[in-house]
Formats: sequence, structure tokens, C-alpha cells
Amino acid sequence: MAVHFFPLNALRAFESTARHLSIKKASEELNVTPAAVSQQIKTLESYLDIELFERKVRALSLTEAGEQLYPFMEEGFAKLEEGIRQLHRHRHSNELVVSVSPTFAAKWLLPRLGSFYLQYPEYRLRVDASESLVNFRRDGVDIALRYGGGNYSGVHCEVLIPEEVVPVCSPVLMEGEHALKSPEVLKHHMLLRSDWQTTQAQAPCWGMWLRAAGVDHPDTNSGHQFSSEALAMQAAIEGQGVALTSTALADLDVKAGRLVYPFGREHNQKVAFGYYFVCPDSHLRVKKVQAFRKWMSAELKAGGS
Repeated sequence: MAVHFFPLNALRAFESTARHLSIKKASEELNVTPAAVSQQIKTLESYLDIELFERKVRALSLTEAGEQLYPFMEEGFAKLEEGIRQLHRHRHSNELVVSVSPTFAAKWLLPRLGSFYLQYPEYRLRVDASESLVNFRRDGVDIALRYGGGNYSGVHCEVLIPEEVVPVCSPVLMEGEHALKSPEVLKHHMLLRSDWQTTQAQAPCWGMWLRAAGVDHPDTNSGHQFSSEALAMQAAIEGQGVALTSTALADLDVKAGRLVYPFGREHNQKVAFGYYFVCPDSHLRVKKVQAFRKWMSAELKAGGS
């Protein structure tokens, strides 16, 4: 397919003249002479081999072809101008917009943000807690932290935390008649389930974990179900059952004594999912994105996961 290099100055002259229906107003807007605008329009008409304006003594109107072309030019230049404005805001604003799932925000990101503010006080963070995929250009998002299989096309994607899932419960369930001393005892406890925001077969679930542990359970779907891991973990903290969750999300609650790993970390189950750092390739050259990426990397290397 041949590549056509359209006369952009001529297209801009046409769009402005068509919008104003005045060569004089177009020349003032474009900061050139009326003669230059007229010449650019003639260049475009010659290039397209069609007349775009009907020229009268004291009036200017679009031909049928001009009427057909104008909406595309109007939309195209409007998008171009908006893109430049967004690029300027993105590169020069001190606000860093991070899209992240509510659970990861609550259980991993927010408890650690104090160190980011200390290291980079020049940046102001805006956390957009959402499970939805983002349109980086339209939504004004700098970075997305996403849970999944890492199959995000057209963007930079790097794994932050490979997923390991493990049962967690309140220390209260470690005592009593059915103390959680081994996985076999799980049949006496409520299995707390959460929506993992994915329909793929490899997504972690109680059935998967129990099979790997060699445990038969009468009904892995009998427990309470929650829309997020954070809610399932809170139910576990309240002693309402045992939740299956990510070690990345549970570690701070375990260190604080609100949760325990009843069977130890040796029962971690690796799965094909994880937490990913996602952004357009162009964002990697922006200083505030580089700062946040460097900070997350340091947190993870220091045992933050």
C-alpha cells in the first residue's frame, strides 16, 4: 500500500477557513496572510483534484466535497490539539495517577505510601481504585497496577509480584475443638471465597488449592463469597472462616497478628497470575513514572511483597 504524505498546512488552512467560512478570519487565526491561506487551499484542491469552496464576490461556502471533508478535518485537528494538551499536562504536572484494584490498594499500596512521599515529596499521588481496564490517554492514567495473566497488548507490562495463594485465618481458629493444625481440618470451617476478577481456568480457587494439598472437601463452593479479597480477608480477621488469598496481600496483616498462615508458608500454591506494572511505553520516559517504578522495585526487594 502506498504511503501518502498529505499537505498538513493546507489541511489546517482548509479546516480553519471552513469553520469560519472566511479567509480573513482563518488568516488571523493561523497568523499568516490571507494570500497564504488562499494559496494553501489551492494547493489542497490541486492535490485532491477537486474544488472545496464556492467563491463568490462577498461570500464563501463549501462545495459538496468540502462539506464531506470538513467533519473529518475538524475532528482530526481537535484530537491532535487535545493530545498535545494532555501530553503537556502529563509531562509537567506533579500529579501521578495510579489505577489499582481496591484490594491491592488497601492491602499493599496504601500502607507503604508514606515512604514514597518521604522519598519524592515533589509528587502528589492520585489513586484510582478500580478493577476496570483503563484507556491511558482518555482517562489520564499514568500507571496501572493490575492482577492477571500479564497478557496486556500494546503497552509496557512487567511482573511485580508472581502470585502465590495460601489460606489465612484469625488466630482464634488455631484453638478449640477443630483447631487448624492441618489442611484436613478445613472441612469443619467456612471457606471464604472472593471474585478473582477473571474467568480463566487457571484462576486460583479453593478447589485448586485443596487438590494440590491432597485434601478431599465435600463442597468447595459452600462458603460465603465476597466481591473482593479485602472483604474476604476482613471476614477471616473477624473469625468467620478461612480465606484463600495472596501472600502479597496478607503479609502485613500476618505481621500485625490479625491473621495467621495456619499451615505455614510451605503450603503456598503458585499460580499463573500475578500483579503487573502496566503503562504505555512513552510513559517510561516520564520522571514521575520512573520515580514510582523505582520506589516499588525497592519496596519489593526489601521484602515488601
